[in-house]
Amino acid sequence: MEMTDIKSMDMEHLRLFVESLGEKKFRAKQLYSWMHQKLVKDFEEMTDLSKTFRERLKKECVLGSVSIRREQISKKDGTRKYLMELRDGNMVETVLMKYHHGNSVCVSSQVGCRMGCRFCASTVGGLTRSLETSEILDQIYEIQRHTGERVSNVIIMGIGEPLDNYENVVRFIRMLSDENGLHISQRNITLSTCGLVPRIYDLMEEDLTITLAISLHAPNDGIRRQMMPVADSFSMREIIDACKKYIQKTGRRVTFEYTLVQGTNDSRENAGELSGLLRGMLCHVNLIPLNAVEGRMGQRSVPQNIREFQEVLEREHINVTIRREMGSDIDAACGQLRNKNRK
Repeated sequence: MEMTDIKSMDMEHLRLFVESLGEKKFRAKQLYSWMHQKLVKDFEEMTDLSKTFRERLKKECVLGSVSIRREQISKKDGTRKYLMELRDGNMVETVLMKYHHGNSVCVSSQVGCRMGCRFCASTVGGLTRSLETSEILDQIYEIQRHTGERVSNVIIMGIGEPLDNYENVVRFIRMLSDENGLHISQRNITLSTCGLVPRIYDLMEEDLTITLAISLHAPNDGIRRQMMPVADSFSMREIIDACKKYIQKTGRRVTFEYTLVQGTNDSRENAGELSGLLRGMLCHVNLIPLNAVEGRMGQRSVPQNIREFQEVLEREHINVTIRREMGSDIDAACGQLRNKNRK
């Protein structure tokens, strides 16, 4: 018999499920609280539910879906990378970064990735499958249980393309920010995409207040096609037009991620071209010095090129920062996560 994944159900669907079992609908709120606030992993801990109800849940439902198999701690900055095992034996990686303003977790949304970006480790080996909503939530729950500390910021930027797992990722955002769960503000949630244009249009209709981050990485279509196969499907103009409409619809600033690869996309001319593309937009550019990935394209830009690139953008009054590198000594920095332990 196939077990029911009740942790992936939002409150409305959980109420319907509970009622289908012949229970009062208020039991759904109790059950939801045990799963998403108290973060229990065993039905026996749900002491305000009847023993009969708990026994039925054990027989028909799945509660835990993710467990920590390995923890690595950076000696440089204390960043922690967790190897998480799913119920089917597949693995993903999740990263905890500690800042003065709180704990940030970078979650994975898929086992592997089909996007094929040539500088990124996550796409090595392609896509195995997408994660269920519960499996994305449980990455955060496991870290909170493990550390005893609250997570305040979430970045959907680990292994996988979030908009390629659209329904589960949107439900994850709603459940994570639900007042009946961890109630993490949507303004503290960032979703990073390589630019699946139709899904950006879908996302702007969801009435969310998250931060949208676009993995742009190039100032024109020619360079982008060298770096990202998705550029064969969606042009820069299509992505920029979608972002402008997203900003107009939501009032939210868009972040553009730009990984700097020596001799590929890091010249002053490239910076000038990018400035022309983004001029006047409510946006922020996050420059990312390329992190080393064995077998993937390119070398990191030299510091002088990075500074000059930043200066060109600043002269055009474009908000720009250079991302602080965290966890690179444990392969936990941007672009370095991968499914090394695939069975």
